[in-house]
Amino acid sequence: MEEGCSSIGEKDLEHATLHSSSPPPRPLGGWKAVRYILGNETFEKLASMSLVANLVLYLHTKYNLENVDSANVYNIWSGSCNVAPLIGAYLADSHLGKFSTLLYSSIASLMGMVALTLTASLHELTPPACNGQAHCELPNAWQKLVLYSGLGLLVIGSGGLRPCNIAFGADQFDTTTEKGRAQLDSFCNWWYFLFTLALIVALTGVVYIQTNISWVLGFAIPAGCFALSILIFLLGRKLYVRVKPQGSTFGDIMKVIVASFRKFSTRTSGQSLYDAPLIGQESEQMLAHTERFKFLDKAALIVDPDELDSSGNPRTGWRLCSVQQVEQLKCVISLFPVWVSGIGAFIGMQQMPSFGTFQAIQTNRKIGNNFEMPPAWIGLVPMIALSIWIIIYESMYIPWIKKRKNDETGRLTMETRFRVGIVMSILCMVVAGLTEMKRRKSALENRSFQSPITVALLVPQFALAGLIEAFAAIALLELLTTQWPKSMRTFAGAAFFLSLSIASYGTSIIVTIVKKVTSLNGNTSWLDGNDLNKNRLDYYYYIIAALGILNLLFFEFIARHFLSDVDGHDGSRIPSTCDEEKQ
Repeated sequence: MEEGCSSIGEKDLEHATLHSSSPPPRPLGGWKAVRYILGNETFEKLASMSLVANLVLYLHTKYNLENVDSANVYNIWSGSCNVAPLIGAYLADSHLGKFSTLLYSSIASLMGMVALTLTASLHELTPPACNGQAHCELPNAWQKLVLYSGLGLLVIGSGGLRPCNIAFGADQFDTTTEKGRAQLDSFCNWWYFLFTLALIVALTGVVYIQTNISWVLGFAIPAGCFALSILIFLLGRKLYVRVKPQGSTFGDIMKVIVASFRKFSTRTSGQSLYDAPLIGQESEQMLAHTERFKFLDKAALIVDPDELDSSGNPRTGWRLCSVQQVEQLKCVISLFPVWVSGIGAFIGMQQMPSFGTFQAIQTNRKIGNNFEMPPAWIGLVPMIALSIWIIIYESMYIPWIKKRKNDETGRLTMETRFRVGIVMSILCMVVAGLTEMKRRKSALENRSFQSPITVALLVPQFALAGLIEAFAAIALLELLTTQWPKSMRTFAGAAFFLSLSIASYGTSIIVTIVKKVTSLNGNTSWLDGNDLNKNRLDYYYYIIAALGILNLLFFEFIARHFLSDVDGHDGSRIPSTCDEEKQ
């Protein structure tokens, strides 16, 4: 039930008549509330992206870690930030609610950023600087503990922020109406646009300060942004629609799986299903029973009357589940293949923040005679490409399609967006491999660590990485948020970030395998040390491209068929059966 949204009873109307001079209650939700959520999210992302954009370089320069070690720490930390939302979603849905989860998570992130600022401030917390020595001193156990504690607090913060910020924003709109669904679509795009804007500021201003002025000041600014984001969030606290915790979707899913396996040999014919009645606004979110994945219906079969207590409720939810719980799992399974395809596309996108940055370090970054561009600035390119696409899509393409084809939404189908995103992931890796081949060749010919080729040569591969996000990532985020029922929105946010987490962990696993396999029999590893000129990063990129081709085949022959409930056969968008209300 949403706070502040209950209907006014007769006594309330009578009271309002007697006291007509009192001001009417302020309406909750809508864009008035969302502006505070977007403001909070913008400064939170400005803070977190200021760290993400330069973390690899910080580990490389301040902690003397090699390229592969820095990339693995980054990927594991990034993956942890994206898997923690599963826990955050459970706490928000079962105990804390989205508002409290967002607030506590923001505080944890602030503490983590303060800890990292201390690592840059106190020389005792980092190993001695490596000034070209062959063997640099690595961080000791105490220094690693402080570093990983700060990163761990940021993981805790991400665990609550990432699944709840989109879901909390979506709660402010009435998605039972066409207008509300359109507002939610725009909210997803503007959320990504402001995220991109924050990243641009982080990469240009904060990263420059970190690289060329001071790591201390460069980390203190994000810490201040975290504090400001908390303040903005609290300013809108009286405008928010707050959905009370109604139980964890993740817990319900596990109960359905266990209960269905416990009744695996039970026949469904002639048995009644337990359909728990929902009251109030919960009834508006009730899912209709469907015939798909019928083996899961066994979890709701009433085999023995003793499975219900005297009040008609299950004695244990691990043996008897409601039809509502079963249908929630069916919604998850119906989009699982598409979710897997998204992970495949994200693996290509994950290469740029690590290995793409190392490429930038070993190219000519001079602008004019006196200025050298920080390597992390190349990370602006994906965000600029993404922002340009969103502006073109929202402001030009959609109005044009609406007018020309008389289409109510004017939006690309989910199938088209996913297909384009996967193709972009393949092209990104092919272009990156060709670019690295040219960069390495010129550096070897000149016998120099840095290639004389300009860093602008890296722009196409980073732009393609941005388009992967523009098509595949936004499509997956919108798909999970709109096609799963309202009660699963927090779980949808966690599922989205889990896909990014698996892509990060998958990248670390692929890097480790490639490094070990290519170094067999005394051969030089494709990925080793701190000099890309001695590596074959281009071959590694081609391996990721080959995996992208397999992902495209998986999407074309399997995953896209699961979008039939989302995209009409004529290419139009239709509501998912997961979002239908029971009449």
